[in-house]
Amino acid sequence: MSSKAFNATRSEKVFDFANYILMAIILIVTLYPFLNVLAISLNDSTDTVRGVIYLWPREFTLENYKTIFQYEGLVQGAKISLARTIIGTILGLLSSSMLAYTLSRPDFRVKKFVSTFLALTMYFSGGLIPGYILMRDLNLIGTFWIYILPMMVSAFNVFVIRSFIDGLPYALQESAKLDGANDFTIYYKVILPLCKPVLATIALFLAVGQWNSWFDTYLYNGSKPELTTLQYELMKVLQSTQQGGSNINANDMAQQMAQVSPESIRMAITIVVTVPILLVYPFLQKYFVGGMTLGAVKA
Repeated sequence: MSSKAFNATRSEKVFDFANYILMAIILIVTLYPFLNVLAISLNDSTDTVRGVIYLWPREFTLENYKTIFQYEGLVQGAKISLARTIIGTILGLLSSSMLAYTLSRPDFRVKKFVSTFLALTMYFSGGLIPGYILMRDLNLIGTFWIYILPMMVSAFNVFVIRSFIDGLPYALQESAKLDGANDFTIYYKVILPLCKPVLATIALFLAVGQWNSWFDTYLYNGSKPELTTLQYELMKVLQSTQQGGSNINANDMAQQMAQVSPESIRMAITIVVTVPILLVYPFLQKYFVGGMTLGAVKA
């Protein structure tokens, strides 16, 4: 082997080694916050006050999670959160993709006006009070659909899907028309199958938004225990620990919450609300990466 080839091979090995070290550092930096939160959530609450907990609990316990799940509103809240996440994601995908397909059609005469109108909604809002009045006039307050209908169409989601559709060959739609397909058939059998990457991306955005939402429950359904959400109930649990456990579920529940540190409860709540999304993401990762990068490549 010549010295030149030997130097090239050695340089490649040094580069690979440095690359592995860099990737390992990035992995540690990325995972550390989550592992630290998990360690604190599994650590004894009285010991957590001492601090200095890194990657593993100093005194392992499940009492923090037991404290959270003993609260009676969590089961009903989990049901409503799961229902709004599934229904809201499906309806949001359908409505946004239908509108995006319509705006992508060159024969849609008012698409410029509709696109401008949608874009304006990304910069201007009617405000909290007008929004509340609108929901009241629509008789949505105190109903499950207050979680679904206002979030069905997002201008950002529509534009992302439309950009993806614009990158598809229009000849596919023309061929389907020649075969006698109508607009809905083209949308359902041609556009949707080709839009799996971007739809998976938008589905993840919608699911995370619906799952993490609690402020709409506070505004519109705070007095409806049967329509409470998991995030809202966990927020009340956290608030109770910070105030000594005197606001919700008195007696034994309040006394138990008063004995745990707010930091331990906060970290346990973070794990509870994060794990469902982490369980779903691996199934969408392939499409999610494709949906985020394909538009940039075509642009």
